[in-house]
Amino acid sequence: MPTGKVKWFDADRGFGFITADDGTQVFLHASALPADNPNPKPGTKVDFGLADGRKGPSALSVRLLDPPPSVAKAHRRPAEDMVPIVEDLIRELDRASGELRRGRYPEKGRGAKLAQVLRVLADQFDA
Repeated sequence: MPTGKVKWFDADRGFGFITADDGTQVFLHASALPADNPNPKPGTKVDFGLADGRKGPSALSVRLLDPPPSVAKAHRRPAEDMVPIVEDLIRELDRASGELRRGRYPEKGRGAKLAQVLRVLADQFDA
């Protein structure tokens, strides 16, 4: 099966083009895409079958080889900016651990703030 990258795809019009690894432009119709990803992003690597269409090569049975580029990852903070945040979080978790050892949860406002920071940090790590 030939491979290539999605050059562009217009979901409203239901078609786009793939640039095959050999440089050939291949027509991509929405009906050739997998049901779980009907709108591939430009640059997504794919493999596909080929058919001769009326106006040139046309893709059949397209399979996505790599996930679409992550928007969240593009907006991640640089790793060196995360160091002080992680270190402050470790200190706060140590304080919370001490309170838990003494049989009580952190104060309500402090516990909520700690949970919020953990969620933000998890989103940065997971992106």
